[in-house]
Amino acid sequence: MAKVWIEDRANHADYQQALEKWAEAKKAGSKRNSPGRWRVRWYGPDNKPKALTFQKLPQAEAEKRGLEERLGKGSYRDPKQGKTLFSDVAEEWFGSLRKQAERTKNDYRELLDLYVIPKWGTWQVAAIRWEDVSGWVTELCGQPGKRGKPLSPARIAKTHLVFSMAMKRAMQSGKIPTNPAADHELPRIDDDGEHVYLTHDQLAALADAAGEYRTFLLVLGYCGIRWSEATALEAGRLQLDTRRLRIVQAHTRVKGGMKVGPVKNHERRSVPVLASMVEELRPIAEQRKRGQLLFVGDDGTHLKYTTFRPNVFDAAVKAAGLDGLGITPHKLRHTAASLAIAAGADVKVVQLMLGHKSAAMTLDVYGHLFPDRLDEVANALDAGRKSALAARTAKS
Repeated sequence: MAKVWIEDRANHADYQQALEKWAEAKKAGSKRNSPGRWRVRWYGPDNKPKALTFQKLPQAEAEKRGLEERLGKGSYRDPKQGKTLFSDVAEEWFGSLRKQAERTKNDYRELLDLYVIPKWGTWQVAAIRWEDVSGWVTELCGQPGKRGKPLSPARIAKTHLVFSMAMKRAMQSGKIPTNPAADHELPRIDDDGEHVYLTHDQLAALADAAGEYRTFLLVLGYCGIRWSEATALEAGRLQLDTRRLRIVQAHTRVKGGMKVGPVKNHERRSVPVLASMVEELRPIAEQRKRGQLLFVGDDGTHLKYTTFRPNVFDAAVKAAGLDGLGITPHKLRHTAASLAIAAGADVKVVQLMLGHKSAAMTLDVYGHLFPDRLDEVANALDAGRKSALAARTAKS
C-alpha cells in the first residue's frame, strides 16, 4: 500500500505562529478560517513530497484513505495540477495540434477566442463540473452569438468540441480524473436542410442552362465531389482512359483568401466518371497543362462561389424551372448519391464517391434511399427451405 501519513502540527513552531496571527486577525474582524492543524503527507508517483492541511482530524483521515486508494489503483492526480487555469490548458492543447488543416486550426482558434476562453479561461480545471458545462451548452443554445445572430446547432457542437478536446488534454496530462465535457446532449444538426434529389432529366436541364459550365455541373451531379474539391481539380488528375477522377486536394478558405489543401477527412479517393461524359471532358482537359485547374472562372483562376452561385448557378436553376426546390451546388452531392443508389450502388461505393469517413455516416444520411430487400431475403430463404425439404422427402 502507498505510504500516506498524518502529521499533527500542534507543536510545530510555524503552526503556532500562524495560529497567533489568525487569532489577532479574528479580533480585528477577519472571517478567515483557522490554519489547518492536521497535515496529510505522501509521495506522488514522481517521488516528490506532497502535503495538504486540514482543520479537523476526520477530514485528514478521509483524505488519507482516498489518497491510499488512488495511489494504489493508479488513478492518483496531483491536487495542485487541478488548480491549473483552463486558459493555460487550452493554449497547451492548441499548440499541440499537428494533423489538423490550417482552416480547421483557424476555426478552433476563433471558437476558443470568442466563446470558450471568455467563459472558462479563469476557471481552475478541477473546479469545472459536468453541470457547469451543461448550463453553458444551454446558454449557447439560447443566447445570440458574438455577431448578434443565434448560433447554429453545428456551431454549438463545434464550440463544445473545442472545449471538450482541451479538457481531454487536461485529463490526459493528469490534471483531472475525468472529462466534464463528456456525454452532453447537443442540439440536433441538420447538415444542409432538406435534401434535394434531381432526376436525370432535371440534372440535364440544369446543366444545359449553365452554358459553358454544363460539364462542371454534370461532374458535381454525377461524381458527387464537393465544390471545394471540384474547383481544385487539376487536369492531371483526370484519367479519361480509366474513367476516374483522382481527388487529392480541395480549396479551403484561410485568412487572406483561398488556399489549396488536403481534402476533408484526409479521404483521398478515386471517383468514377460516366462513359458518356468522357468525350465532354476530353476537350477541356486537352486545353489544360498538367497541374493547371480543370475548371476555372472567366478570369482564368479558380471558380469563386460568391460569383458563380448568383451569376451562373441560380440563373441556371431558374432557367431550368427548378427554382423553389432549394437546390445548391453542394446539394448536387445528394443527387449523385441518389442516382448511384437507384442504379444499384452499394453503401461502400457511395461512401467512396462522396468521401465520407465511414459507411455508417453514409447510411445515416442516405440509408432511406437504399431499397428494402427484406422480401428478396425472405424469398431466398424460402427457396432454400423448400429445396431442403424436398431433399429430405426424397431420402425418406
